[in-house]
Amino acid sequence: MALVRWEPAREVGTLQNEMNRLFTSFFDDATRGGTLRRWTPAMDVAEVGDEYVIKADLPGLTQDDVSIEVDGNVLTVSGERRAEHEDQGEGYYRVERSFGAFSRSLQLPEGTDAEAVKAAFEHGVLEIRVPKPEQRKPRRVAISVGQDGGHRETLEGDGRESGEDAAAA
Repeated sequence: MALVRWEPAREVGTLQNEMNRLFTSFFDDATRGGTLRRWTPAMDVAEVGDEYVIKADLPGLTQDDVSIEVDGNVLTVSGERRAEHEDQGEGYYRVERSFGAFSRSLQLPEGTDAEAVKAAFEHGVLEIRVPKPEQRKPRRVAISVGQDGGHRETLEGDGRESGEDAAAA
């Protein structure tokens, strides 16, 4: 029999994951009658050149079903996919597609221009383009020496500044 080192931190992490799974499944089933799942659209975020490109899969929705807002440095995509199985005439045996309201928020970098954000919706894919903010360039500050504000004289002929050691020549 092999001895295995006990790591309490790993055990706590495993317990936390199991509790999260339990509560998520319990509350999702309880609030929706046990047959429906919460819908959160998948999103990709990529850095392409001088902008960020965000793509969200929103099948079955139109641009009128989706709202995009920029508040400060937070971009929020929200909307709702309505249930299609309310018509009882078709006789559903199993409903696996999720529906309902959704909201996804992403933190944008400081200095992002909200007016420059563009969005397009085509074939169930929402594409949002966010220009990167201009990076502040560091400004080089000159360091002055002495009480006269850094004014130094150069000696004529050899290009050395006054006060330099003559032995250096």
